[in-house]
Amino acid sequence: GKTETALALAETLYGGEQNLISINMSEFQEAHTVSTLKGAPPGYVGYGKGGILTEAVRRKPYSVILLDEVEKAHPDVHEIFFQVFDKGMMDDSEGRRIDFKNTLILLTSNVGSEVIMDRTGNGTVRAGLDDLDTALRGPLLKVFPAAFLGRVVTIPYYPLSDAMIEAITRH
Repeated sequence: GKTETALALAETLYGGEQNLISINMSEFQEAHTVSTLKGAPPGYVGYGKGGILTEAVRRKPYSVILLDEVEKAHPDVHEIFFQVFDKGMMDDSEGRRIDFKNTLILLTSNVGSEVIMDRTGNGTVRAGLDDLDTALRGPLLKVFPAAFLGRVVTIPYYPLSDAMIEAITRH
């Protein structure tokens, strides 16, 4: 559902899934992988080629960016997004300012999924869902710094009921 949301938004907002920049964040588990996103610094192999994120946004400034499984990325990788979330821009390794103001950034995570599963059952909302944000805060803070969470909006996805799955498969 989370990835399908990104595809639907790219289609609706920007005309098609060709305007979806999808990045598997599990590939950025080491601190040095930040350079893969922004581009290699001067004197390193790959300097001048641009980063996979900065180049993609430079070429397609009107895009949906999907940071899939963001919890798996190294904390240093999380930090490079502070400037993007605050100012809508990021400098690449060559000092070029990359404008993110026309992008929509979605982050997916499975952190807190057990909390959601405990409070829902077969697609049915159980009692106590009103305090879901509070219940999710603890597990999220174990993975993400408060400064990071303060810059994002959490949208929980509930499990699909059997009836919902059946309806989806019929269409």
